[in-house]
Amino acid sequence: MNDAIVQVENLKKSYGPVEAVRGVSFEVREGEVFGLLGPNGAGKTSTVEILEGLRTADSGHVSVCGMDPHRSGSAYQNLFGAVLQSTALPEKLRVDEALALFSSFYSKRRNTAELVRRFGLEEKRRTFYSRLSGGQKQRLALALALVNEPLVLFLDEPTAGLDPQVRREIYDIIEELRQEKKTILLTTHYIEEAERLCDRVAIIDHGQVMAMGTPRELKERSEGTTRIQVRLARAAQDGALEKLEGVADCRMFEDRYVLHSRRPPQTIVALVKHLEAIGNELQSLEIAAPSLEDVFIELTGRRLRD
Repeated sequence: MNDAIVQVENLKKSYGPVEAVRGVSFEVREGEVFGLLGPNGAGKTSTVEILEGLRTADSGHVSVCGMDPHRSGSAYQNLFGAVLQSTALPEKLRVDEALALFSSFYSKRRNTAELVRRFGLEEKRRTFYSRLSGGQKQRLALALALVNEPLVLFLDEPTAGLDPQVRREIYDIIEELRQEKKTILLTTHYIEEAERLCDRVAIIDHGQVMAMGTPRELKERSEGTTRIQVRLARAAQDGALEKLEGVADCRMFEDRYVLHSRRPPQTIVALVKHLEAIGNELQSLEIAAPSLEDVFIELTGRRLRD
């Protein structure tokens, strides 16, 4: 896992006055799952579509397996598989027909019957695409992405819009691919997805990489602090909570305050005393270790889902 199979250097892409990608750089090593974690509109999809050869960069350099996505033609197309953010097939196309069709596009082909079994689509192989559930459509999309035995997989928001149970099923499939040492570039705005699936993560926002590392390394940015989330009967006075003992950072989101404390017991005692002194009430309090979302909050000042 030391060789970079995907390289992105100072990538830039604009749509009119909108700078979607502003100098993004990262590399994906052979056999790892690399995640681009960020909210909608952060530049994740534009970056992946440039790597897939679907869009042209304004500037910067990208390569996959040493090839330029825009200059290598069919040789490049045979190297990767992709699950786009939105997959749409003809309504009357059957599952086995879709696999046969996609298989015909490539010089190297996987046994489609094996893919049907692997993705639990045996009972649906003669079913029209329009009659598949959301989870079945996404499993088919993953099967289609693997039909050419790709060296690299691009998965753009592979579980977006799916219910939690189906999302977990897709997680299991991606974890199997991870165990097989498939090289995967995954985009997501789900914290738990990045933490569970990715070997390394780049946090991206407003077209820029804000931080990069393993999930553990990123969470260690907040090492020595504890996350304390509180809800009060009345809004706190400006800056009052930031001045409590041990508090390193305090931000308000919706009706709750998120404090990062280096000395949680002292912070909680100070909080209770402060609220008693001003006649305010503590309605709820939650304590947790820092998460990737906390890192994102510290970097951007807002929640990932905002």
